[in-house]
Amino acid sequence: MPTYTVLADANETQFQNPQELVSIWGDIREDIERLGGELGESYALIGEYDFQLTFEVEDEDAALQIAIAIEGHGLDTETMRAVPIERMGELVEDV
Repeated sequence: MPTYTVLADANETQFQNPQELVSIWGDIREDIERLGGELGESYALIGEYDFQLTFEVEDEDAALQIAIAIEGHGLDTETMRAVPIERMGELVEDV
């Protein structure tokens, strides 16, 4: 299954404290699974974004639905398809 990575920034007007922000992760996991995906690694970040998470899902339409669902929890996101470094060699050889 293709992997997608999400860089997320918490909308400060949505969350009063860190506990509220942490409480949405269970809902995000449920949304990803409901839409046919599987949540991978998740990290809190220091820098421009607050969080990074990955998920795997079979097709782009489901990836878009998942990205929209995550934003529905009050996060501003940037979602990108991730390609393992090992595959880069295969892709370059095909060109």
